[in-house]
Amino acid sequence: MEGNLTKHRKNTAVLWLLIAAVMIGLSGRLGFLMIFRSEHYSSLAQDLHQRERSIKAARGRIIDAGGVVIADNRTVCTISVIYSQVEDREQVIQVLTRELGLPEEQVRPKVEKRSSREIIKTNVDKEIGDRIRGMGLAGVKVDEDYKRYYPFDSLASKVLGFTGGDNQGIIGLEVRYESYLKGRNGRILTLTDARGVELPESQEERIEPSAGWDLHVSLDVNIQKYAEQLAYQTLERKNARNVSIIVMNPQNGEILAMVNAPEFNLNDPFTLDQNLASERLRQEAAGRGEAAGEKKQELLNQMWRNPCINDTYEPGSTFKIITAAAGLEAGAVKLSDTFNCPGYRIVEDRRIRCHKAGGHGRENFLQGAMNSCNPVFIDVGQRLGVDRYCQYFTQFGLREKTGIDLPGEAGTIMHKKENMGPVELATVSFGQSFQITPIQLITTAASIVNGGRRVTPHLGVKAQSRDGSAVREFVYEPGRQILSEETSAAMRYILEQVVAGGSGRNAQVEGFSIGGKTATSEKLPRSLKKYISSFLGFAPADDPQVMALITIDEPEGIYYGGTIAAPVIGDLFRNILPYMGIKAQEEKTDAGSFLAG
Repeated sequence: MEGNLTKHRKNTAVLWLLIAAVMIGLSGRLGFLMIFRSEHYSSLAQDLHQRERSIKAARGRIIDAGGVVIADNRTVCTISVIYSQVEDREQVIQVLTRELGLPEEQVRPKVEKRSSREIIKTNVDKEIGDRIRGMGLAGVKVDEDYKRYYPFDSLASKVLGFTGGDNQGIIGLEVRYESYLKGRNGRILTLTDARGVELPESQEERIEPSAGWDLHVSLDVNIQKYAEQLAYQTLERKNARNVSIIVMNPQNGEILAMVNAPEFNLNDPFTLDQNLASERLRQEAAGRGEAAGEKKQELLNQMWRNPCINDTYEPGSTFKIITAAAGLEAGAVKLSDTFNCPGYRIVEDRRIRCHKAGGHGRENFLQGAMNSCNPVFIDVGQRLGVDRYCQYFTQFGLREKTGIDLPGEAGTIMHKKENMGPVELATVSFGQSFQITPIQLITTAASIVNGGRRVTPHLGVKAQSRDGSAVREFVYEPGRQILSEETSAAMRYILEQVVAGGSGRNAQVEGFSIGGKTATSEKLPRSLKKYISSFLGFAPADDPQVMALITIDEPEGIYYGGTIAAPVIGDLFRNILPYMGIKAQEEKTDAGSFLAG
């Protein structure tokens, strides 16, 4: 019995020792938390009684070359409900259903959901938001927000781009310059009790948002408007698939206009354009399910696509500008060199036709350029040979992207040098069997006629804080010299003669010297007999200040570039040259020095 008592006492002592150890441990832990972790748990406790609402920053505006705002913000409201603060749930449901134009089955679950905050609707007109706020409904919050707004609706839609529900850029300049435009959001902090009800005596802590920077661009609204008007007229008259026009300053690469008709409404970018697809495709996209969603997204991507930079095509005869420049620079041809065109050239086992079936007969190189004669340019390509032709192709920058400040630029699709035989060289020489983008073509042509300096096409000029206190100028250094000034001058003269008395005569503008080149390229597969008609022109011919390229995709009826594309650029120049302050002049370049060389 004494042994049992001793054992009991030992067990009791051990138990008390364990209890003491636990107490010491708990006291130590409590002391550690109170002394060393107090700030952390104080912060957690604060978070439990603190509610945060975001204040969106105003996105930076986009401003054209003349100071016209072409992308702005409109004040809208976000309507939300805080469950714990709602006093009359049925009243809130009925009011929000009526004022916001939403079905009750969409509003009720959100109002009845036990959460710290439920957003009922965003992008609500300020007038409606103010009306709801004025009703003083307990638990209903009306926060002011910003929605992107485009004053000109569809103007330059595929260049400007648009923003999504989170106010972030999706395509175009909006996404390219996102870091400047987006700004920094602010926030509102309020204290609540344990039930989540805001304490009436507490003050809001407000951290103000910081507006995004304004983006100033080279695009000119007036030039863009007129170019779009011409593009839509051509689109309708020729029932074409699309019409694109690029207007550029060839001296520095600034884009003055970029049209891709049909454009889309920037203020309603997720509604499919009626011209985009057949009624059947639109109905498929409007259905339910994953397949319909994918179809709609595919059609939207197509609608948003910018053919000027995203798509490649066979340029056709406008590319003869590059062949001519390479031939002259290499000394492989002179303007006075004579050729014979019987209407075709035999290259290996291929009979390659000239557009004039009966041929042009005897002609010099200048006349061959004015006539856009394929056999003449095949001969120049053969004189250069594959190695030298590929060398100039690279030297002129055609294997690189232009670096334009828009997303999604496509690269050139060209034969590898080792795969180029005489036939490939012949077809490339007059602009077939390879593909480039319109922006690459106009950029290279600009670099050839501006004195031989490669330029970088661009729209961004500067970003500036709203108060003007900070400015970031975008610098585009002149590129490398791709050919001599003498060759550049010769090319300006040749292309002026093409308009003065050759295939581009329909682009003439009284009182102005215009240079340019026509093209009519057949799309693949050739059996479809579908064409792209184009014209590239510049003015004044002896000192280019503006250059324009039009491409007309799949025109119906007459499809020759000299007939349907050249007159459009003529009309464009007739209207914008005086607007740009370019004066009419009658002087002609002296041909003697070029023909004698």
